[in-house]
Amino acid sequence: MGVMIRHYSNKELAVSSLSLLSSSSSSSSAKSVKDFGNFLLPLKIENRVLFPDHVLLLVSGGKKDGVMKNSTAKELECVYFGKNVLNRHKNDSVNFSVQKVISVDEYDEFRSIIRCPLPYSNYSADANLRWADKDGILGVDRKKWLLLNNQTSCSWENVAYSGVLDGDTAVVFVKGLNLRADRLSDPRQFSCHFGLGKSDKNERYLIRTMALSAAQEVVRCSLPRSIQKNPDKLQGIRVTVGLRHQFRAGARNLVLMPSVAKVFDPGSERKKRSEEKYELCVCTMVWNQASAIREWIMYHSWLGVERWFVYDNNSDDEIDKVIQELDLENYNVTRHVWPWIKTQEAGFSHCALRAKDECNWVSFMDVDEYFYFPYSTPRHQRFRKLGYAGQNSLCALVSNFSSISRTIAEIRTSCHSFGPSGLNLPPSQGVTVGYTCRLQSPERHKSIVRPDALDSSLLNVVHHFHLKKGFKYLNLPQSMAIINHYKYQVWEVFRAKFYRRVATYVADWRENQNEGSRDRAPGLGTEAIEPPDWPQRFCEVWDTGLRDFVLSNLADLSTGLLPWEAKSGLTD
Repeated sequence: MGVMIRHYSNKELAVSSLSLLSSSSSSSSAKSVKDFGNFLLPLKIENRVLFPDHVLLLVSGGKKDGVMKNSTAKELECVYFGKNVLNRHKNDSVNFSVQKVISVDEYDEFRSIIRCPLPYSNYSADANLRWADKDGILGVDRKKWLLLNNQTSCSWENVAYSGVLDGDTAVVFVKGLNLRADRLSDPRQFSCHFGLGKSDKNERYLIRTMALSAAQEVVRCSLPRSIQKNPDKLQGIRVTVGLRHQFRAGARNLVLMPSVAKVFDPGSERKKRSEEKYELCVCTMVWNQASAIREWIMYHSWLGVERWFVYDNNSDDEIDKVIQELDLENYNVTRHVWPWIKTQEAGFSHCALRAKDECNWVSFMDVDEYFYFPYSTPRHQRFRKLGYAGQNSLCALVSNFSSISRTIAEIRTSCHSFGPSGLNLPPSQGVTVGYTCRLQSPERHKSIVRPDALDSSLLNVVHHFHLKKGFKYLNLPQSMAIINHYKYQVWEVFRAKFYRRVATYVADWRENQNEGSRDRAPGLGTEAIEPPDWPQRFCEVWDTGLRDFVLSNLADLSTGLLPWEAKSGLTD
């Protein structure tokens, strides 16, 4: 993959279509004759990425505005050719198989994602597409189409998958560098290679700059001076990460891996409002949290969160519809499709850049984590008079730190881990009311950060970021605030965790690694088998504080329904 940055008259940068940079690859495209909404659909498969459980296709076209909807999945089929077919362009009766498309999703304003199943063992993973009621692939004569079957899939373990333009630098997100967790790496071994032009076959890397920082999956390079001085004269820019010694050796292929999925200017996404930034925003990464996200957003919005960035990591439970509903209800939620598996740290770095122009503070947390003010200390007279922290209290908290200190850039809050609390079924009123028993000692913490004070490497370990020199973090005392982490819910919910973990450096549940660490459930092995005493586990302290707080402050006085219950009642 490669990044193309297109320059418009207003000098802002926006995304353009991508192309593969590998000399062995070429994009396959064709115009279909299928009609949706009275206009033709030119479709182009720009990239293929092979994941452990599916093949991802980045496709441009398919709709007047360039984005296909999931309903289009019913109209398309995935096509795979047999591995034993050597001279496909000479064979009219090619061995191929057809499977249904898993899903279609938007990726950006220009492209869509089409997910195809893995092929059968004797077929190539280089999935192609055809309309379900057509004999030709994408409406093209089969023999002619076979000439375009040279493009190969990128291995997920060795691909640069996204990128962000940040001021006069390019930030590239890369799988396959194998850099250590929570450690800065020597950037001198990497360089960024910038290419010009639209032709995939004749792609040349004309300019290179050395990497400024490299950490985990994030590499930052300066933009070439010629690009900074003459941005309006360039039609397109591609950038990829390469090893420094490859350039010195004069290798023809300077690309360590196919490059970047998306570049954008974070400032261009900021909504037109006043000149002031949002005081408090939240960034999260989710997989199949449609049933939980409404309660989480409504509750924290009551506490003062003004803006939400939801990174959707391959959900298939229609969470996009829930997010659309919440945004229409003025909760200011946007969904960002993030199909890259096991990249939570990089996703949070990506979100930090995205939110920098919009937000003074950003909380990085999961959908099963809830801020809670258990009681007030003598130093907080206003909270003491109320008995509880009031509405917008979380926003007020971070705002106070903005006014009293220029150096505090991260606020860390301890987490209490809650268990199933004797339940066998998900609580009908939500997790805040249903789960009331927890472990006695807190586990870890989560952070609210100032995105403008983060280290340029964007290094983080999910729980907290590294800060620029001169800035510091503050641990909130548990008497002031705590996070209720509903980590061990009823087995029906917890079992889904065995599918895959999102953090890069944390072993999946089924892997026999780190079984004694806090990344694992104590006493639970590598199989999704419910222990007979699961409902009673992780219960050392009965804690009804947040339940009482929610019922006292958020329930409707006439019906007794909580906000997320009331909405569910209307939609059921």
